[in-house]
Amino acid sequence: MDSLSYKTISANAATVDKQWVVIDATDEVLGRLASQIAKILRGKNKPSYTPHVDCGDYVIVINAEKVKLTGNKMTEKVYTRHTGYPGGQRFATPADYLAKKPTFIVEKAVKGMLPRTRLGAALLKDMTDPSFLCTQMPIPLHDGAQKYYSEQGLI
Repeated sequence: MDSLSYKTISANAATVDKQWVVIDATDEVLGRLASQIAKILRGKNKPSYTPHVDCGDYVIVINAEKVKLTGNKMTEKVYTRHTGYPGGQRFATPADYLAKKPTFIVEKAVKGMLPRTRLGAALLKDMTDPSFLCTQMPIPLHDGAQKYYSEQGLI
């Protein structure tokens, strides 16, 4: 029997094929959505998954303000932060954050499902703002590409 047929292939930064994935958060439950996003960011949906390599895809979440929370969590769940000054503890509910920055609660939920390492921080950067979606137009690289980007205001 050929011993090479049993060799395990391990992905590295050069062999990883990263794609762009757009996820619509409309009427999705926050935890279930964050679990799916974390799985895609980690690369666990690919057969070439390697635990110590960033082999996941880029994720763009649209309609983050339309995400659902079950039960009374929209008003009763509390996010706590501290300003760093004495008496600087601040509290906010998901409803407060949806009014100010809709992507925050999705980002925070996904961050809690990623590793607490340098790899986890790098994976979280692969989750991009929806405004970045308009810049992902497939444009052939030619001499006029720089001019096209400047005319569109993309650079």
